[in-house]
Amino acid sequence: MDTLEALSPLDGRYRDKIQELAPFFSEMGLMQYRIKIEVEYFITLKALKPKDAAMLRSWYEEFSSEDAKRVKEMESTTKHDVKAIEYFLKEKLEKTSLKKQSEFIHFALTSEDVNNLAYSLMWQDAKRQVYRPAFQSVIKQLHEFAWANRAQPMLALTHGQSATPTTVGKEFMVFVERLQRQENQLAKHKLLGKFSGATGTWGAHSVALPKTNWKAFSKKFIESLDLEANLVTTQIEPHDSLTEEYQIVSRINIILIDFCRDMWMYISRGILAQQRKEGEVGSSAMPHKINPIFFENAEGNCGVANAILQHLAEKLPISRMQRDLSDSTVLRNQGIGLGYSLLALQSILTAMGRITIHPANLEKELNEHWEVLAEPIQTLLRVKGYEKPYEVLKELTRGEKITKASLRQFILKLKLPKEEEKRLLNLSPMSYTGLSASLVKKPS
Repeated sequence: MDTLEALSPLDGRYRDKIQELAPFFSEMGLMQYRIKIEVEYFITLKALKPKDAAMLRSWYEEFSSEDAKRVKEMESTTKHDVKAIEYFLKEKLEKTSLKKQSEFIHFALTSEDVNNLAYSLMWQDAKRQVYRPAFQSVIKQLHEFAWANRAQPMLALTHGQSATPTTVGKEFMVFVERLQRQENQLAKHKLLGKFSGATGTWGAHSVALPKTNWKAFSKKFIESLDLEANLVTTQIEPHDSLTEEYQIVSRINIILIDFCRDMWMYISRGILAQQRKEGEVGSSAMPHKINPIFFENAEGNCGVANAILQHLAEKLPISRMQRDLSDSTVLRNQGIGLGYSLLALQSILTAMGRITIHPANLEKELNEHWEVLAEPIQTLLRVKGYEKPYEVLKELTRGEKITKASLRQFILKLKLPKEEEKRLLNLSPMSYTGLSASLVKKPS
């Protein structure tokens, strides 16, 4: 399909940026993961010889578009996507020495036994192979920027008003720490899997092969897929663990929205600058514009991603009685949520590659706000026993334009001991950054 005709921007305009996710979340990808579950179960159940096991594994490892079309042909008759997978595998078995074992394909399983494992593996593999590397690159890029600018003074704004100065690096380090915490959670989190039949009782299993320890078998099989076994379920795995992963990614997106909005404001203030790129246009009418479009795009894509991920998180843990099918169509969209999240990460990487600080504007802005030194002056006066120092400084500075000269005059009138007087006279908005620089850890 021509990307210009795609209904979704992910498969159209942005296809080249997120196509790494297609092998995991496409219809063909879902078929491939379902086949993997069925094949691995058959291999384990029948304890196949290595040669036969390798042959069967090649059916999902080398799954082709022609194979996918054959599955769709079968589904057009069955009107059931998982049954089509079963028939596809049985058809392939007919051409092998294992054809008499074909009824052990999908043995005693319900579709959800296959689906829950397939959807969890799709998400897990895409997260590990595509999303997390991109996310780690963002954290690394922000961390390196923080370290390079750890000592660069910057006026802070609280409630949009001038406040105690900070450093550029320290403010970036705040986001590094927040994002790293979510990355740690994403790395540690385990997805659950269910493999216990029609209503989670191993009923048919126990009748057909009563001597098999099905709970132990299922636990071992699920763990072989690098998932954690959930042995007490209805027909479906309740999706709580998948929901937890969606919520981690959603929190990441919320933090990134916060970051993008701050960057937008820093650029607007003129304290961060964007490098111009030859040939690019910022506005169709105003030639001078270099708009912060990549931060804006990232913000928008994080929002779209969260709309999907939050619906998944709210919907999937809810199922009527032992099972209803309302989760089926919803789960198919988990790749879209991750796709927009990945797109946001890529936009931020692009945006940060063009960002530089504007030292002259940072210094100019600070030197226009000498009133920020009212805080350290009144704090020192408290130590020295001055009466109502806060109120004195409030009277001097609140809503007033304070200059270096007027503040110096005020300090000299205090008649402080020479050491304290000198300390205050040496203060400036540029030097009043506290321990900011020391809060930025060196990137490893």
